[in-house]
This record gives sequence, C-alpha cells and structure tokens, in this order.
Amino acid sequence: MQMRSWKVTDFGKPLEMIQQEIPEPTGTEVLVKVTRCGVCHSDLHIGDGYFDLGSAGRLNMGDRGVPLPHVLGHEILGEVVKGGPDAGPVPTGETKLIHPWIGCGECSICKSGQENHCAKPRTLGVYRDGGYQEYVLVPHAMFLVDIGDVDPSEATPFACSGVTVYSALRKAQPVLDDEWLVIMGAGGLGLAAVGIARAMGFKQILSCDIDDKKLAAAKDMGATATLNISGDDAAEALATATGGGPRAVVDTVGANPTAKLGYGSLVKGGRYVIVGLYGGDFTIPLPTLPLRAAAVIGSYVGSLKELKELMELVKAGKVKQVPIENRPMDQVQRSLDELRAGKIVGRVVLTND
Repeated sequence: MQMRSWKVTDFGKPLEMIQQEIPEPTGTEVLVKVTRCGVCHSDLHIGDGYFDLGSAGRLNMGDRGVPLPHVLGHEILGEVVKGGPDAGPVPTGETKLIHPWIGCGECSICKSGQENHCAKPRTLGVYRDGGYQEYVLVPHAMFLVDIGDVDPSEATPFACSGVTVYSALRKAQPVLDDEWLVIMGAGGLGLAAVGIARAMGFKQILSCDIDDKKLAAAKDMGATATLNISGDDAAEALATATGGGPRAVVDTVGANPTAKLGYGSLVKGGRYVIVGLYGGDFTIPLPTLPLRAAAVIGSYVGSLKELKELMELVKAGKVKQVPIENRPMDQVQRSLDELRAGKIVGRVVLTND
C-alpha cells in the first residue's frame, strides 16, 4: 500500500507530493497513522536549508545531516497502527501525541532524560521523516504521549510550540508576583507562552509584538498587558509598562531587535531566555553581564518529561488553547507560505482524517 508524502526535494524550493510505500516498522519502531500535524516556523528554516547566524554566516542544514528528500513536520499526532518485532506491547488503535525531540538513546545526556540535548539527534521532521505525510515511524513507544480527552487538533501543537515555551518558562522562573514576565512575539509560540505562563502561575505578563492583531490575541490568551514595540520609543515604553523593567524575558522571536530590547530591559539579576530562531545576532558589552548579574539562556524545545508534565496541565483544563485553524494536509505549502508572510494568527494544524 502507498501513502502521500510532502517532501523537501531541494532546499529553498516548494514541497513536492510524492507517492511511496507505507514503511514497515523494524526493531522497536512503531508505525503511526498521522491524523494531525502542526505547521511550525522552524519548518521554514529547515526547508530553506539554513539558519541565519548574522555576522557568523549561515548554519546549513545539509552540513548538519538533514537528508534530501526529506519530510518536514514535527508536531505530530496520530493513531498507533503496529509495532516492530522488538517493540513489545503497543497501544494499537489509540490516538497519541508524539514527542519528536529524540536522541541517540545511548549517551549520558539521553539517559539523564535530556534527549532533546543529544549530540546525535534523531528528531522527527528534522533528521528523520516527520508528519507531513500519512504515516510516520516512531523509534520507540516511549515517545507516544497520552492526550486524554483533549481535542486532537488542540493537543497537536504542544509537541513543539507548547513544550518549547514550557521549558523556557521554567528557566525564566522564579518571577515574584509583583515582578513582570515579558514575552517577545505574539505568534504561535508567543501566544502559547502566554497561556502556559498563566497555567504555571505567572501573575504579570506583558506581550510584545509589532502587530496589533496578534497583540489582541495575546490579550485574549491572558496577557496582563500588551505593547506594540514597532516605535522608536519601545525601550522607554517597555520600562514604563513594567515599572522599571521585567525580571524575565522569554523571546519567542529571536531576532536582533527583540534580543536587544529584551536583554536591555532586564532589571538587575534578570534572565533573558531565547527560544526563537528568526536569526541574526546582537552584541552584549561583557562587563554588563556581571555588573547587572544578568543571564542569557538558550532554551531548545523540551524533554519528554516536560511534555508529559505540560500535558497534565492541559488535560486538567488549566491551559488556554491558542487559536487553531484546521486545514487538509494537501494545503501544507499554502500554510507555509502564509506563515512566512506573517498571515497566521495562532497555529495551523493539518489533518489527514
């Protein structure tokens, strides 16, 4: 039997729909019928074939071991079909969210539960074929996560945008009740960060963006206040809005303007946590790091343990869902194009029902 796969066949070119045989699971692998796959901004960078490193040039995906042709898509949810000969009992017929940030499974980092930091990653949608297809192979059943009674489309983005900001918010803690958390960006990641921050108990949350429509969505997600940072007075306005500066900034954009503004706004002892991958660089005068006792922290997605913790909050009804638009899987290229153009509010989830 055959399935449809939407593949990157050449970096920087539109995806191609290719018919191929449904794969057979081997070893501990589990075959999952993809019913949902979220569209993430990282897919644009991987599809382009590089990340922008600013003055340091480019980080090329081909040099990093991303194969071609390749299936993108790492926010994957689907129905378990069967396991390989060494998989043991698998939850056949059940719908599961897939943790895509998979390591080698053998190194000390993986064994410590930080497989998302493995030096030899097997990430679905990055180094192994992902969810922009009708079936996907998962290396082990341990990466299948229960969603309870949560709507499948609402559960899907938590595999990336959700667990990414959850992990970043944990690194931003502690923030006292009378202190501010600033979230840079009100796209899919930024909106998820607002909703999850509320569930985690952050009291004062300022959402910053240059798009008033997205800021309105952030307010609806539970932001205490919003700020359009497109003006020349952004730094002064941010300081005023936070009573002198925030204790922590989570940057879901990761561009030069948000980095400069975010780090520069911190109070003494503050933490700037960056998860966005837009690209570029910024310069920090080195004496300001110790003099301000400031921290710059990079946060890469999240661990399996963190995804399970997050899903417990979601299943308990504590996390407000970002706006979701369902589209058929064959609209994947349109969705990527609109995401690149900044036309998506919230998250697009592709369906294979």
